[in-house]
Amino acid sequence: MKLLFDQNLSPRLVTKLADHYPDSAHVATHALDHALDEAVWAFAREHGYTLVTKDSDFHELSLLRGAPPKVVWLRRGNCTTHQIETILRKHSSDLQFLIESPEAGFLILY
Repeated sequence: MKLLFDQNLSPRLVTKLADHYPDSAHVATHALDHALDEAVWAFAREHGYTLVTKDSDFHELSLLRGAPPKVVWLRRGNCTTHQIETILRKHSSDLQFLIESPEAGFLILY
């Protein structure tokens, strides 16, 4: 599974989750950490990434435009990188379902 972590998430998630989500990247890796949401959206769509974010804007874009890209919206307030890692590990089967389902466009995790 190829995840693209938004700028509001730690770049360390890429290496911490490489065993579950190989080929993932952080927006900073592609010089998109200060890009507009539209540019991040287009990059994810073009390169086959599923966006992972704490930003509601990408959820709204997914409702307006549909997939691709698919979006994982982490609805958590302040939390540690370890907590985010734990959530994404715990929900790996849900992410797999999201990616494989032609009807699903987003997944909200708490």
